[in-house]
Amino acid sequence: MSVTWLTTQLVLLTAWSGYLAYSDAKTRRLPNVLTLGGLAFALCAQAGFGGWGGFLDGLTAAGIVSALFIPLVLIRAAGAGDFKMMAAAAALIGLRALPLFLFACSVAGLVVMIVMLCCHQVSGVRLKHYFRCAFDWTYDRAAGKAALPPKDDKRVSIPFGIAIAIGAVTTVGLELVMAAKG
Repeated sequence: MSVTWLTTQLVLLTAWSGYLAYSDAKTRRLPNVLTLGGLAFALCAQAGFGGWGGFLDGLTAAGIVSALFIPLVLIRAAGAGDFKMMAAAAALIGLRALPLFLFACSVAGLVVMIVMLCCHQVSGVRLKHYFRCAFDWTYDRAAGKAALPPKDDKRVSIPFGIAIAIGAVTTVGLELVMAAKG
């Protein structure tokens, strides 16, 4: 992987994912024009820098992320915007760094969740309910479920776009450092 392509990826990902992370934090929405446009742009950029091989690499990475993420969207554990942003970032990152990208997004998501819980930016009521359902056999699940805030409440959702942005930029940054060293 060339340093020029990795530098281009880093600049593009930082600007694009930074704006989407900001948008997700403020509105809890990721605009389709930026997520789907980012996917199209990523595939075109892969084709421009790597030809058909680059295009297929990006398409395969986006397909793998889509296959992993679709069940989360279907059970409403993740939003459709998160799904599209992950696919677009994976298309730009490619197959080689995909495991690192998924790991970095997971760790960043955990950190974002903990920080937001500690800063009282999100409500931990739902998390507490799920833990009590799993581990407290005396817990009244029906009463606990009735007391939960609605799922569309802003304080219930975690803006995973922040974690995707951190994971994508970290992945490409680490790849750039490794390419510059060797």
